Amino acid sequence: MTTLKSTLQEDLNAAIKARDELRSSTLRLTLAAIQKEEVAGKEKRELSDDEVQKVIAKEAKKRREAAEAFEQGGRAEQAEREKAEGVVLDAYLPKQLGDDELEQIVAAAVAEAAGAGAEGPRAMGAVMKIVNPKVAGRAEGGRVAATVKKLLAG
Repeated sequence: MTTLKSTLQEDLNAAIKARDELRSSTLRLTLAAIQKEEVAGKEKRELSDDEVQKVIAKEAKKRREAAEAFEQGGRAEQAEREKAEGVVLDAYLPKQLGDDELEQIVAAAVAEAAGAGAEGPRAMGAVMKIVNPKVAGRAEGGRVAATVKKLLAG
């Protein structure tokens, strides 16, 4: 049984042997972020695959935000590098939900919350509690929140 972390380590070794600089540096930074998370807190612990996935998702989000910032700053070459690193990390994440799928899940949660007596914009928290476990790792929180707001408003 291989864990996600060991898969990352094996892929890093393969990238180093293949002299793939982009892939090896991206995986090195990701493994460093995982190790940092493992030693954070009072005692060292081994992260589960779900926790490793969350770290990878956080790293991928950093790459997307950096690419946007570099584009706005007129540094296209750096933006392309960040986007390429994001693509490498996306290969280790579950497939993201499409807008239609996300909207269906949120619509069902809105109906469920309305059945429990929560309606209108004040139902945001109740709906998010229902939706988050269903979409964990497959949709960004900001995207989910925007969809919930849209469906609650109209």
